[in-house]
Amino acid sequence: MEPSKVYFTNLRTSPTSNLLDKMERLVKKAGITQIPFADQFVAIKIHFGEPGNLAYLRPNYAARMANLLRSMNAKPFLTDCNTLYSGKRANAVDHLQSAMENGYNPISAQCQVIIADGLKGTDCREIEIDGEYCKAPKIGTALADADIIISMNHFKGHEQAGFGGALKNLGMGGASVAGKLELHSASQPTVKKENCKSCNICVKHCAHDAIHLDKNKKADIDYTKCVGCGQCVALCQYDAAVLATYDTSERLNYKIAEYTKAILLNKPNFHISFIMNVSPECDCWNHNDAAIVPDLGIAASFDPVALDKACADMVIKAPILETDNQLANTHPHDHLEGADKFHLLHPDTDWLAGLKHAEKIGIGTMNYELITV
Repeated sequence: MEPSKVYFTNLRTSPTSNLLDKMERLVKKAGITQIPFADQFVAIKIHFGEPGNLAYLRPNYAARMANLLRSMNAKPFLTDCNTLYSGKRANAVDHLQSAMENGYNPISAQCQVIIADGLKGTDCREIEIDGEYCKAPKIGTALADADIIISMNHFKGHEQAGFGGALKNLGMGGASVAGKLELHSASQPTVKKENCKSCNICVKHCAHDAIHLDKNKKADIDYTKCVGCGQCVALCQYDAAVLATYDTSERLNYKIAEYTKAILLNKPNFHISFIMNVSPECDCWNHNDAAIVPDLGIAASFDPVALDKACADMVIKAPILETDNQLANTHPHDHLEGADKFHLLHPDTDWLAGLKHAEKIGIGTMNYELITV
């Protein structure tokens, strides 16, 4: 397979060229204007950040992207799906409030902000791909209905996937709440009886009649009927219906690749990753630990697999910061140039497995040519 082109720019600026200008030049050089945007609904898939976490992308970048897309007569909107865990982004009301707290609103972002899987995370489309692990990924409706997909990714570590880049932002971030259950777990959900408030919402909305209240008025799952759809997890606002077990990192990354395939299926797509403030863990946490490597730059490509591999290679090649951070504290006096920082941070993860599977199922290639802009 021919190498995919990954375009890269560093973070050096001047009075006549700031980072927003550099990002716009980068994506134009990478060929974004070749996409026929006129009158098309364009989903800009982004992570709005959990309140308290300050490593998420600044809304200024999204606003510049939205303005560029509108200049080509597109109809852009920012979007993300609700979370599986019960944080401040588990439903659309809290999610939009969190986005606003972090600076994402129609004024600052220069376009509308839409939660892709609806009020309670149940608004999704099943897109059949006959995958090895996921036959019909459950994708947030706004993403599924979009004509074109643009991903804007904060490249950083991740405690389950190894790192978070384009595939993670799309494949996990674009999954509805039920889809996230499928990604994370190899088993059916369970009920924490002590958290159950007897609200009956899971009983009313279970399409398979698998949940009833027991004699103590607590939700109880009939596993002979439960299909593991995750609807109860999505609807429960009391953290009572939860995952029973977590899948391995390897299988999680396989599933993320298949969900990414479903989101991008038959749609023009383009991807930008920001290798800056490379925190050890996901932006879903309500905090961000100290960055592990220096800010490196911005990369863009039509190929999300090549983009993720290029970004990972740049972080691996870079020296770690000598300031107080997880890697510097555990590897004193060692710059770790050429070391796999993500595996050192999270030894049980296997990020390469996901890229290999993504390549196998035709999303892209790990073979890339890095072009500096």
